[in-house]
Amino acid sequence: MNTQDLFFKLLRYHSLTPKDDGAFEFITTYLDDFTAQRIDIGGVKNLFLYKKFGEGDRLCFAGHIDVVPAGEGWLSDPFEPILKDGFVYARGTQDMKSGVCAMLQACKNTKNFHGTLCLILTSDEEGDGKCGTIEVLRYLETQNFLPHFAIVAEPTSETIFGDAIKIGRRGSINGVLEVFGLQGHAAYPAKAKNPIHLFASRLAMLAGYDFDDGDANFEPSKLVITDLRSGMEVTNVTPNTLKMMFNVRNSTKTSKKDIEAYIQKVCDGLDFRLTLSQSALPFVTSSKNKIVRKLCQSIEKVLTCKPKKSTAGGTSDARFMASFGVHVVEFGVRNDTIHAPNERCSLQEVYDLEKVFTDLIKNF
Repeated sequence: MNTQDLFFKLLRYHSLTPKDDGAFEFITTYLDDFTAQRIDIGGVKNLFLYKKFGEGDRLCFAGHIDVVPAGEGWLSDPFEPILKDGFVYARGTQDMKSGVCAMLQACKNTKNFHGTLCLILTSDEEGDGKCGTIEVLRYLETQNFLPHFAIVAEPTSETIFGDAIKIGRRGSINGVLEVFGLQGHAAYPAKAKNPIHLFASRLAMLAGYDFDDGDANFEPSKLVITDLRSGMEVTNVTPNTLKMMFNVRNSTKTSKKDIEAYIQKVCDGLDFRLTLSQSALPFVTSSKNKIVRKLCQSIEKVLTCKPKKSTAGGTSDARFMASFGVHVVEFGVRNDTIHAPNERCSLQEVYDLEKVFTDLIKNF
């Protein structure tokens, strides 16, 4: 099967999170000389494949087969790919069946490698992620078979294909701050405790606050307010509670404890409740690490461009790899239409991504 046919076949699967719609059965058959293991947990389907060529490194390609719902506004069937002016239109073209297609072809066509090639695929990256890649890694840890190095084929390129790779990701901390007062009549403010008034002078110390100055790899860890509400939507009753929701994409220089301590200091003297939850930890892979160096060399060789090393964007399954001590980097096609109606990907980018992965395997 050629690359275009494989890409189109993958795109036709209605693999809405957490379903694979039969894609993993096909992939298992397609890579029939790889050993396949299904690690299905909690309604989520996961597939691990490997082939041992020698006694060297375990090099892993990772990604997800699941996609977000198509939504409205499509000019064609989102699960029947069409090729127009060099672009393939379908849900999942960029995020990330292009990456899955490229890694499958690169691995299938590999005849020699000094170690073990493996693939981790999940159907739960666009969902909660609690039963996906992390569960495969937990299983592999019990088997003493964790990858040494990994490439997650998420769409990382920005303006042109190959201009950026991800060598890390910021963490993500969600917060809810509730400030309590005493409801009353607006005409008698002295008889009430208005939480808006109590909190107003402190808001500026939180909105957009940078917990650190960032560094060469990360932007500052900024508190971003996402929701602020209070009251009963009437003009004559002062509220009892003010509720603020926020997010901090934190670097390795700021922890959950740092954020908690600062907010408690700002709110000293108030009756308040703070709830923080960390959905992802920050990580970074050194530019000197073998996987980063070798990937950059392959990109420069195949695409004749030098990628920047970024940590921008949201979270990905690479965070799980890093937490298990796997040296991980991310690279894939452009990401300008991910999750949007009429998602599209240049077919040439899929061909070139396969070439980069093939060169990486050959020279790793």
